[in-house]
Amino acid sequence: MTQTRSGWLLAATALVVMTACATGTGTQPATPADAAVRGTPGGPDRATADMEALYRARIDSARSRFTDADVEFMTGMIHHHAQAIEMAQLAPTHGASGSIQTLAARIINAQDDEIATMQRWLRDRGQPVPEVHRMEDGRVMVHTPGMQHGGGHGHAMHDMPGMLSDEQLASLRAAKAADFDRLFLTLMIQHHKGAVIMVHDLFATDGAGQDEDVFRFASDVQVDQRTEVARMELMLQALPPAEDLQ
Repeated sequence: MTQTRSGWLLAATALVVMTACATGTGTQPATPADAAVRGTPGGPDRATADMEALYRARIDSARSRFTDADVEFMTGMIHHHAQAIEMAQLAPTHGASGSIQTLAARIINAQDDEIATMQRWLRDRGQPVPEVHRMEDGRVMVHTPGMQHGGGHGHAMHDMPGMLSDEQLASLRAAKAADFDRLFLTLMIQHHKGAVIMVHDLFATDGAGQDEDVFRFASDVQVDQRTEVARMELMLQALPPAEDLQ
């Protein structure tokens, strides 16, 4: 039971208990709430069950308002996050500085959690759920049931804003130490800015983003990615000029 649901039911139960106590003293006049509770077979327990059923109905109604654009956004963002994780996993093995390794670890943790959230959203709505697999060679493979080119990130997924090309990924894998730090920041800034564009495109689509969970998630992604871009730009500016690394 989520915190929202728990809080909602707790408030409803408290209302039932308060009205029941008030009528039990024999000194308080009956109220519509009293009558509703007394008129419900089973009393407060049944009233609580009815309120929980109403809550479930409201949740089911909210889940029915999603659009194809919402599904496309959640599916695409899983692929997008998977590539960011693949990039970040290179930091410990490519001589990255301590600050870059800390940043990379934070990116992995945050985007792992967000991938789980997006998978759950798709699963709850009966949509195909992309499966994310970390390979021994460091690659991150994503497979979406029913989607062509399911291996890797998929050809169509390379066209999403901010996604690195095969050549860019190869360059990042070949970089070491300070060169890696600079290229990692440069490419991750590109990648994060792409995620912000994806959110903008979602909200610009008629009818999209009306689902409460999609709206909240996309808004959080936009804020988080912009904040992290600003932080990475400062880190990039603080690095010594490339010519000084020779």
